[in-house]
Amino acid sequence: MKEHSVSDDIILDIRNVTKTFPGVVALNDVSMQIKRGEIHGLCGENGAGKSTLMKILSGVYPYGTYEGTILYDGRELKLGEGAIQQAMKDGIAIVYQELTLVPNMTVGENVFLGKEPTEAGLINWNKVYSDTREILTKYKLDVVPQVPVKELGVGKMQMVEIAKALSENAKILILDEPTSALNEAEIEKLMEILETLKSHGVTCIYISHKLNEFFRITDSITVLRDGKTIISKPTSELTQEDLVRYMVGREMKERFPKRESRPGEVIFEVKNLHATDPLDSGRKVLKGVNFELRKGEILGIAGLMGSGRTELVTTIFGEYAKITEGSIVLEGKELKINSAHEAMLQGISLVPEDRKRQGLVLIQTILKNVSLPNLDKFAAFFRINSDAEYSAASQQAKNLAIKAPNLDVEAETLSGGNQQKVVIAKWLLSNPKVLIMDDPTRGIDVGAKFEIYKLMNDLAEKGVSIIMISSDLEEVLGMSDRIMVMCGGRSSPTLELEEATREYIMKLATGVA
Repeated sequence: MKEHSVSDDIILDIRNVTKTFPGVVALNDVSMQIKRGEIHGLCGENGAGKSTLMKILSGVYPYGTYEGTILYDGRELKLGEGAIQQAMKDGIAIVYQELTLVPNMTVGENVFLGKEPTEAGLINWNKVYSDTREILTKYKLDVVPQVPVKELGVGKMQMVEIAKALSENAKILILDEPTSALNEAEIEKLMEILETLKSHGVTCIYISHKLNEFFRITDSITVLRDGKTIISKPTSELTQEDLVRYMVGREMKERFPKRESRPGEVIFEVKNLHATDPLDSGRKVLKGVNFELRKGEILGIAGLMGSGRTELVTTIFGEYAKITEGSIVLEGKELKINSAHEAMLQGISLVPEDRKRQGLVLIQTILKNVSLPNLDKFAAFFRINSDAEYSAASQQAKNLAIKAPNLDVEAETLSGGNQQKVVIAKWLLSNPKVLIMDDPTRGIDVGAKFEIYKLMNDLAEKGVSIIMISSDLEEVLGMSDRIMVMCGGRSSPTLELEEATREYIMKLATGVA
């Protein structure tokens, strides 16, 4: 690496970086500086260029595939052949939003996977576990090295990912949406870990769509928009309103669009629902859940991770637990649902929690993803009417303002917000009476969230009944007509908005109330 003039307190100096793909400028003359030992926030809407920039830093896009200069520790960073491994050896590590651990291996095996210490040609397992324990202890990561990863919760899996990255003596640690699947307690623990990393001189680049987190943990923030650097300032000089304005390029005076709520009669009921884990009949996951849903209503479901929220809606959708007691009633008719297909035929659709694993076929086109659960609408005489299929999918894409050159674009190439719109589009094509949305804005930016909110309001005004699960209490309070809280597989009485304060919801969610 060639020497360059740069301040000693700057560990990473990105100068005029441009990265293009066919027909798309992903990064356009991006420049930013990151100080040694700081936690630097990087924010922007989906498609702003955050992931592209991080892939350049971590070697996914090697030197020569982009223009501009990156100085790392005062020398030009040129990651060529074996760029990803070279980046790790140089001390640049990344923890992705989707965890990359091997579930059946232990914590220690995962941390040193592919770089196991050997002795006389054999893996030295004592050293694997002692070195893992040393890393975990140094950075206050509360995990046991010998435990299989599959026995850990998501929060502890995140710790293992961090330990894996730090096993290469990382100087820069990039965290991409690290809290997207964590509960409040796990988020607090992560914040403590980041402070510990900072105290040991590790520089962190923190990417998140949860703007409040930047003000909890970062020292400075850079905002990207449309592939360009918009602002880079100390966190103390910014507000959440500033970030939103810089990210979307306009003022957003209200986070949640207004809607005149006019719910009709009760059309959907869950009565005293009990259900057991499909893999362990002795473990109850639902313990007497009750609620009613009105026509054109948005019913919010709050609760902590593990409260039974997702288990409830996937059971209603016929895809999870075995119902042992209780009933599900739609328009006065008791339903017996044993599969997603049966649920859809009855008028129930589910936008799942994890769009990439459960909602999309990523290597398929927008067209095929939207039409997949609705093929019976286009089938005649053992053939698919391609014109009808395209017309219906095109109308949905237009209604939801899906941003893509055409319907033949693969789903994996879309931003998170547009991927979510594709998932919603395919279920709206089935004309549901009840639309279940499990964390519908998880991992998408503020602009795309607002579009999803407007869509939900439009659907409710047209008479679609919506059940919305959210880990964001402000979202639950801002979008719901009424709120039900889950705790330990049980449901609270449904709350009217005037009695549903943040404090009371948290008391119900933690079992205090």
